[in-house]
Amino acid sequence: MGVAGSFPSFAGRPPDPVMGRDEADRTLARLGAEHEAIEASLLALEEHAGRRLLEGADLTGVTKERWTSTEQSITLLWTYFDAYTGALVSAREIRARRRYPGRSDLVALTDLLRGDGVTVANQGAAGPGAPLTGPARLSERFTLEELVARMNDLYAHALDMVLASDCVWSALPARIDLLADELRRTGSLAHSVGVRPGEHAAGDDLEQIAEELTVLREQVISDPLAFWLPGPGSAAPGGGRPDTTRYDRAARALEDVRREVEAVLAVRQDADQRLLQVRDLLSRANRTLAEARLARGEVLAKIAASEVPAVSGPPTVLHERLAVASEYRRYAQWNRLSPLLDSLEREAEDELLRARESLTSVTAPLAVRAELRGRLDAYKAKVARHGLAEDPLLIERYDAARRMLWSAPCDLRVAGQAVLRYQHAATDLLTPHRRGGNDGQGETS
Repeated sequence: MGVAGSFPSFAGRPPDPVMGRDEADRTLARLGAEHEAIEASLLALEEHAGRRLLEGADLTGVTKERWTSTEQSITLLWTYFDAYTGALVSAREIRARRRYPGRSDLVALTDLLRGDGVTVANQGAAGPGAPLTGPARLSERFTLEELVARMNDLYAHALDMVLASDCVWSALPARIDLLADELRRTGSLAHSVGVRPGEHAAGDDLEQIAEELTVLREQVISDPLAFWLPGPGSAAPGGGRPDTTRYDRAARALEDVRREVEAVLAVRQDADQRLLQVRDLLSRANRTLAEARLARGEVLAKIAASEVPAVSGPPTVLHERLAVASEYRRYAQWNRLSPLLDSLEREAEDELLRARESLTSVTAPLAVRAELRGRLDAYKAKVARHGLAEDPLLIERYDAARRMLWSAPCDLRVAGQAVLRYQHAATDLLTPHRRGGNDGQGETS
C-alpha cells in the first residue's frame, strides 16, 4: 500500500485583525481538504506493511533504537492530528451558528484559524521537532500552521524509517533464501563427488557460506537499518538502497565453489581418458630417455674429447603418483583425483620435454660429425665438377679429413680443422680456375 508524502502546508495569509465571512469560509474549506489529506497519510502509514512488520519483529541494534523513537513520533503525530481535528471542529461549529456571523464569531474564528489557540498536552516525547532544552511544560500552544509543520517533520522521519526497513526486508531476505537454495543444490552435488567439509577446501567453503547466510538472514530480519545506505543528498523519505556487500561476497564465494565442483564433475566424466593420456606421455618420455641412453653410449664410443651429459632415469615418482591416481579413480574419490590429475598432466608434459632436450644434448656431437662429413663430401663434389678431383694436395687433405671423420673415436676438434684445411685448399684452386675459365670465354667470343 502506498503512503502519501508530506502533509499539505498551511497556506494562510498574514493574519488580519479579524477575518471576514468569505475569507473564513475559504479558510475552512482549505483546512478541511488539508485535514482529509493528513488523515489519509496517517492511515496509510498505519496500514503500511513495513510498519506492521516493525511492530511484530524482534528488533535489535540501530533498528530497535530508531523504532522506539519512531513509535513515539507516531503517537505524537496522532495527538497533534487530534488537536488539529478538534480546532477544525470547533471552528466549524462557530461558523454554523449563524448564516451571517457576528463580530464575536469572526473574532473567535480568527483566533482558531490564525492564532496560537491550539493547545496540545506535553507528551514528553523526544521525537523530531520536540524541544530538547528548557523547562518542562504541561502543554504547548500552536497555530494551525505550526502544527502542520510539526506533523510534517514527524511524519517524514517516521516514513523514512518505515520505508527503509521495508525496502531492506523486501530485497535481502528473498535473495538470501534463493542463494541458500542454490547453496543446498551445490552442496548436494559436491557431496556426490566427495567434496565434503574436512576433506576438501571447497567443502569447508560451503560450510562457511552456509553459516554466513544463516547469520546474515537473522541480522537482516532483526536489524534491517544496519543494511541500509541512505542516498547522498536525498532528503525524500526512503531515499537510499539496501547494502548488499555481505550478500554479494557470499554469492561470489558460492560461484567459485560451484565452478570447482563442476571441475570435479568433469574429472569424473573424463578421468579414464585423462589417465590414459598421462600414461602415454610418461611412456613416450621413457622411450625418449632410453633412446638418449643408447645414443650416449654410441657417442662415448665414437666421439673423443667430448663432454656428454648424463641421462636421467625414468620418472619413477610420477609413475607412483599415477598409480595413486588410478586408485582414486577405482574408489571414485573424485575430489582427490581432480587436483592430482591436473598436476600429473603438467608434470608429464614437462617430463617428455626434458627427455627430448636430453636426447638433443646427447646426440649433439653426432650431429656435428654428420655436418662435417656432409661439408667434406660437398666440397669434394664441387672440385670434381671443375676437373680438380685428381689434384694431389686435395687428395691428401681429403683422405686425412676422411680418416678422422670415419674413425672411432673421432676427435671433432681435430677433424673440424682437417675439413677446414681441405675447404681452404679447394677454394684456393677453384678461384684461379674460375678466373681462367672466364678469360678463355672472353677470348673465344
